Amino acid sequence: MRRSDLPDDFVIGTATASYQIEGATHEDGRGESIWDTFARVPGAIADGSTGDVADDHYHRSAEDVSLIGDLGFDAYRFSIAWPRIQPNGSGSPNRAGVDFYRRLAESLLQRGVTPWATLYHWDLPQALEDRGGWMHRDTAFRFADYAAHVADQLGDLVSDWITLNEPWCSSFLGYASGYHAPGSRVGSRAAHAAHHLLLGHGHALEALRATDSAARVGTTLNLSSVQPAGDSEGDADAARRIDGLSNRLFLDPVLRGAYPADVLDDLGETAWFAENATDDDLKRISAPIDFLGINYYSRHTVASGSAPAAGAPASAYPGSEHVRFVKTGAPVTQMGWEIHPDGMVDVLRQANALAPELPLYITENGAAYPDRVDADGGIDDPQRAEYLEAHLEAARDAVAEGLPLRGYFIWSLMDNWEWAWGYSRRFGIVHVDYETQKRTPKRSARWVADFLRDAVPAGRA
Repeated sequence: MRRSDLPDDFVIGTATASYQIEGATHEDGRGESIWDTFARVPGAIADGSTGDVADDHYHRSAEDVSLIGDLGFDAYRFSIAWPRIQPNGSGSPNRAGVDFYRRLAESLLQRGVTPWATLYHWDLPQALEDRGGWMHRDTAFRFADYAAHVADQLGDLVSDWITLNEPWCSSFLGYASGYHAPGSRVGSRAAHAAHHLLLGHGHALEALRATDSAARVGTTLNLSSVQPAGDSEGDADAARRIDGLSNRLFLDPVLRGAYPADVLDDLGETAWFAENATDDDLKRISAPIDFLGINYYSRHTVASGSAPAAGAPASAYPGSEHVRFVKTGAPVTQMGWEIHPDGMVDVLRQANALAPELPLYITENGAAYPDRVDADGGIDDPQRAEYLEAHLEAARDAVAEGLPLRGYFIWSLMDNWEWAWGYSRRFGIVHVDYETQKRTPKRSARWVADFLRDAVPAGRA
């Protein structure tokens, strides 16, 4: 696999998220986020850690931009911490927070790297959660105000914008299973949060375009290829349900302007959506976007099962708790996620079928492995290089098929605080020693650098 196997204008970048790398959670006027609060809940985070320091990127961004430039990436996708801009979720922007992101964008441009900014990668100001969070319709309007401020302050430096990152996670992991911040468990009513997130996307899209008509604006959904385990009607229905909750509940309103009726019925939320998801809401949610970002990690193989036992943990799939997720025997990453590069092409086809002309980007793809630092200080991670090569080959196949795939972003630039897993999972192509904050490119980073130079990649051998 060589870079020249992809079109000349195909964007290859890397990505991070603010709470996972920045640290400095109590500096320069930053307010509390829902993840600051959630990380302090006993048992919420696997290793009991917080993102208070993380990768200390807030103080080391110049070093990190040098890494991005030296590796040869075209673009860097970062997220903006809402509580760093509006500490209480409303009001005038915090100057120190704005200045940090201006310095970051300026330094990227100086290295010839295009900045891609994500407005919301899950760090909702705690002050807004205290008033109802994404369960409250007003949060969508507060998000629009925030988007307008950010566009006004950064629009001269940033042209590529992503409104939301993975609203399925924000809604169903945050409000149904409680596995993510804010840790609520309201069952099927988590779909109300999903609607308000999408409404926030629509209003933010308007705000960004009103500030800069030339801005390229999209949103990012995490999509999974969903396959039935067998030929039975029960397995087919299981696949319909999980595809509905994971994919169609978000793809359909954004690209078709309507929620899938079968999914609302599965959730038992048809009446709420009929009353609260207005025609005006759906027009805003489905306003034309310039691209769709897709985060892809794995495929779901599912089968029909029985109702969960009493006392089972709250499910991220309310209304479909009986569905079983089946292992196929494919290799897995440390997260337990099966490796199915062909599934990435599946989800690209699914999005393309709804909006045939819309440019698509893989805005996250990567793998966690239990990396070990060798005696000489190196990190040998051939599995990660193999994973990335396999998925870049899938990207090449998608382009050859005629799908409008325009770019691919590696998750992640460097090891970081992996949400509910804390520091126990490493996705980076650059190793971070959390005691010293030393950055060390892994073998996979060498593979990527060779690939980006269109050299024969040496990192796998």
